[in-house]
Amino acid sequence: MEDSDLTKLDWPYLMGQALIQAGSAAEMGEVPVGALVVDTGSGQILSRAHNNCIKLNDPSAHAEILAIRKAAEARQNYRLANSVLVVTLEPCLMCVGALIQARLSGLVFGARDPKAGAVISRLDIVELQWVNHKFWFINGLLEDDCSLLLKNFFQNKRNRSAC
Repeated sequence: MEDSDLTKLDWPYLMGQALIQAGSAAEMGEVPVGALVVDTGSGQILSRAHNNCIKLNDPSAHAEILAIRKAAEARQNYRLANSVLVVTLEPCLMCVGALIQARLSGLVFGARDPKAGAVISRLDIVELQWVNHKFWFINGLLEDDCSLLLKNFFQNKRNRSAC
């Protein structure tokens, strides 16, 4: 997909949809991260997911992994070329690995993750010359909204445990 085609996608709307997923995660007591996989040609949302590690007793049930799995199932193909992952928080190393293995074209994320972000915060994915698939990324989309949701979630969690 050419960069000029990327302007056809409504990025704030898509991140808003990911934020809705993140809110659902928070309501369930899961870390509020939401993700979508979007077809870059049609703009169709192929999948939506949120963190579900606690409910599923699965440490790999991050929003990104679940969204990639659902999109691959929808496409009936484990390769997701011409698709982009939209996620509220910078992906961790596991999720970046899944993005690479699925051959997604790009990544759009909201908040940086200074503790575990594996795109620019803790690891610079562009610097890894040995990676067999490269993807473009946009960071900081609706960053304040994404960060506030996480901040409020953890503040509420701390307040509850202090009682």
